[in-house]
Amino acid sequence: MTKLCDFRTEKIQDAGATSKAADEQWKDARAARRHIKGLLERMAPGRIRCMYCLDNQGTDIDHFEPKSRTPLRTFCWDNHLLACSHCNSNEKRHLFPCDPETGACLLIDPTVDDPADHLKLLPRTGELKCRTPKGRHSIEVFGLNRDELRKGRADACEMFISGLIRWHDQVQLGKIDAATRTAVRLYRADFPEVLRSLESLAGTPLASVLEDRHFPEALTAWAAIRHQRGWIPSMRTGLGAPLSPHP
Repeated sequence: MTKLCDFRTEKIQDAGATSKAADEQWKDARAARRHIKGLLERMAPGRIRCMYCLDNQGTDIDHFEPKSRTPLRTFCWDNHLLACSHCNSNEKRHLFPCDPETGACLLIDPTVDDPADHLKLLPRTGELKCRTPKGRHSIEVFGLNRDELRKGRADACEMFISGLIRWHDQVQLGKIDAATRTAVRLYRADFPEVLRSLESLAGTPLASVLEDRHFPEALTAWAAIRHQRGWIPSMRTGLGAPLSPHP
């Protein structure tokens, strides 16, 4: 893939590094696009979800920094993200806001930025609040608070809460295989940022306001294994490290 991309970049350079040359080479590079998309799909969250909304299937290769802005980054690996057609064509398009003084990009780049540093999720409502200017611009450009996403995150919150309680019950009963399957389903679920947001509430008073008295204990046990042991179930095989109700 690297050789294919380098070859196409040289072609763009030889043609004057114009936006037109970048578009022509990108359209003609079927083999390179196939390799890029295959790798992005393997890296995508959940069930090959869009790396912006995390809701729809990722079908497009998006250039985080548009080809028209930097033609020579058209085949740059770290400029490629997997996006759904809606986010790519209806929301982000060619938008790329930058700081007028420094020229720094004002969008969250998931290849280098932690979205949690810039966005705060309200699990019950599914709404995202901005922590920084990057967060504010990202919400606007990617349409991250459109109705279907807010409702989807709110529904996901309910699913994750009931799923974590079920997982904890299975662990306590010694049903390790069942608990592992439940954990894998939780990791594969859409809107994984909702699960991460819930994990951040472990051990805090806020956990008790989300559900009945069983949830805080389940969340604490999950977070202990997830963070202290670094346990992550395999998405392909469904196998993970042994689970225990105690950290």
